[in-house]
Amino acid sequence: MSRALKLYIGVLILIFGIIALVEYTTPPPINWERTFKETDKIPYGTFVFYEELDQLFPNSEVKDIKVTPYEFFDERYSWEDTTYTVSGTYIVIDDYTEIDETSAQELLDFASFGNDIFIASNYFPENLKDSLGFETTNDFSFKGKADLSLANPIFKQDSITIEKGLSNIHFSKFDTLYSTVLGYQKFNTSTHVNYIKTSWGMGRFYLHLQPTAFTNYQLLKKSNKKYAEAVMSYLDDDTIFFDSRTKFRNDLDTSSLRFIHSQPALRWAWYLVLITTLIFMVFNAKRRQRIVKVIQPLKNTTIDFTKTIGNLYYETKDHNNLIEKKITYFLEYIRRVYYLDTQVLDEKFINNLSQKSGKDKTKIKTLINIIALLKSKSTCHEADLLQLNKAIEDFYNR
Repeated sequence: MSRALKLYIGVLILIFGIIALVEYTTPPPINWERTFKETDKIPYGTFVFYEELDQLFPNSEVKDIKVTPYEFFDERYSWEDTTYTVSGTYIVIDDYTEIDETSAQELLDFASFGNDIFIASNYFPENLKDSLGFETTNDFSFKGKADLSLANPIFKQDSITIEKGLSNIHFSKFDTLYSTVLGYQKFNTSTHVNYIKTSWGMGRFYLHLQPTAFTNYQLLKKSNKKYAEAVMSYLDDDTIFFDSRTKFRNDLDTSSLRFIHSQPALRWAWYLVLITTLIFMVFNAKRRQRIVKVIQPLKNTTIDFTKTIGNLYYETKDHNNLIEKKITYFLEYIRRVYYLDTQVLDEKFINNLSQKSGKDKTKIKTLINIIALLKSKSTCHEADLLQLNKAIEDFYNR
């Protein structure tokens, strides 16, 4: 190995070493993704809030719910006792709750039996809006920071100011008969309601419009945790059903094959089908289908024979014979299709044929008159044949 080659290799090793050292010592960039996951320690995770639930509700058991509210609570409804076998507070914190309409109805049913529902989100299912009678509005013109406060004077010292991750969605309408204002948010000089309690049956819905107030970034700043504690103080110290399904939406398999992937036997069967199909395609890639012989359909010789006979009569100028056969065939058609007696072609016959065929009586009468005229003539000409043929064809076509 030459001295120059050794030098090149040494320089390359040194460069790769420096790159590896820089990558190892450089701190990872801050992840500002708004996951709201209780397992995430990033700024917009809810790890701190989730860990503090035991302190906020010391007498409560915290249960993670990783299925839809409908799937969870419907299984815990006793149809014999017409009540739920569990009670407590359902909590979900997320930008978009992704609660489907069926689950929204299940939460309404769960609350009606004396349970609480706490939702901190920017967007709510339409079913909840319609049932609870509230609407929200988004004011995109705000800038800067926001002051969050609670309506109860005892929480006056728990007001906070936050700057990042805000939205100015606020309640623009709610049922004042069943709803109570619990909190406000202030942008510049505009103050709007952002936290309400709404009664439903024997239970309550607590709706908050700043989910970012419960994230790690906000709770670890100054004394912001006091605001979250004050907000949660309205909830009963009972079993906490914490919704972790929506935060795990990126971890869950949302494909149509989710159930197949969840079952080992079905999963391996699916893989076997895919592998077998791939092998089949590889081994049959060069196959070519044999040329399919074109089989001509059998010709209708009856039509050709009829045309030949017709041309024979026409070419020989035997108009009388051809007219006679056309009249005979037409009258046979009348007998076969309309079940009419054609021995006497009088006015009664014309009326009956018009009624059964639904065709114009005048046209039929003209056709019958032509037939009667040609049957009485001893010698017919080509013009007579053409006139008869046209009248019969008009009858068929009409």
